[in-house]
Amino acid sequence: MRNYDYRSKWEKLLSPDIVALLSQIHEFKGRQNLFIEFKEDALTHLVERAKIQSTAASNAIEGIHTSDERLKLIVKNKTIAITRDEHEIAGYRDVLATIHENHDYIPPTVNMILQLHRDLYRFSAHSFAGQYKISNNVIAEIDCDGNKSTRFTPVGAWETQSSMDELCKNYREIIEEGKVDPLLIIPMFVLDFLCIHPFTDGNGRMSRLLTLLLLYRAGYIVGKYISIEKLIEQTKETYYESLKDSSVNWHEVVSNYEPFVKYMLGLIVAAYRDFDNNADKLITKGLSKPERVAEKIKESMGKISKKELLAKCPDISVVTVQRALNSLIQNNQITKLGGGRYTTYVWNREQEL
Repeated sequence: MRNYDYRSKWEKLLSPDIVALLSQIHEFKGRQNLFIEFKEDALTHLVERAKIQSTAASNAIEGIHTSDERLKLIVKNKTIAITRDEHEIAGYRDVLATIHENHDYIPPTVNMILQLHRDLYRFSAHSFAGQYKISNNVIAEIDCDGNKSTRFTPVGAWETQSSMDELCKNYREIIEEGKVDPLLIIPMFVLDFLCIHPFTDGNGRMSRLLTLLLLYRAGYIVGKYISIEKLIEQTKETYYESLKDSSVNWHEVVSNYEPFVKYMLGLIVAAYRDFDNNADKLITKGLSKPERVAEKIKESMGKISKKELLAKCPDISVVTVQRALNSLIQNNQITKLGGGRYTTYVWNREQEL
């Protein structure tokens, strides 16, 4: 059976590109946490929109659809699912809600994964819900001419139970040690989960739900506000290509995790950037241009130059920015530091005490 011990594997992923992505995510996470602390009430719209987008996108990747209107009603629990596709959409909605609301109490154990899979099909009559596959399966692909071929042969049904036991045990152990960045281990776990392909159906959707669960448990909750599933759907060709590249020689234990890890980290960075853009719109909504200049200085948590202010407010003229700065200085809301081209400004936080 394959070795799922990540201790000897994660260091090989520390390429300059991946380290740079990790640094960006850590920086974004700090800014997001600060925003949530002070503006949590303003984020309700983002949460509701992300639920709808995530449910739609993750199911659409698997060819599960309904109308936009029906999907919104199902996600909001304002109608009853009718078709087979809608039953599966409703199941995804409920598992997503469970993860959003209870992630700290859902450890990545085999029993929990089986329970989430069961709930994914709670509105369907499938006997395989919450059960590992009982026959071997393959991951197939269809080319542009409609020809079907086997892209990957997952773990056999007879060793699925033991593989999942080892996968979950090793993941928990390395995370509990606290010596490795979870952002590296999470996509490694997800890739191995997909290569095991433990279920008769629902493996793709479960992998995306598990991605959210593990990110939330590690403190990266951007997926609550920005749909990671939608970002995957928008880049699904790259998603499948990275999966393919990282699964080559997987059974021989010489596969390369880097393509999939790099893809997933890039996706998380994109989600945080989207959050930043949406948060910025929430902050500045309804504010005058001088008020927006003041808000940008206040949120900088340090010194900021006029050039940086203009970059953050591209629709505000130099004259308007300068007038706002003069007014803020006069009212003792900011302090001017330095002079000439080296002039910077800092918010007088002591005045707020």
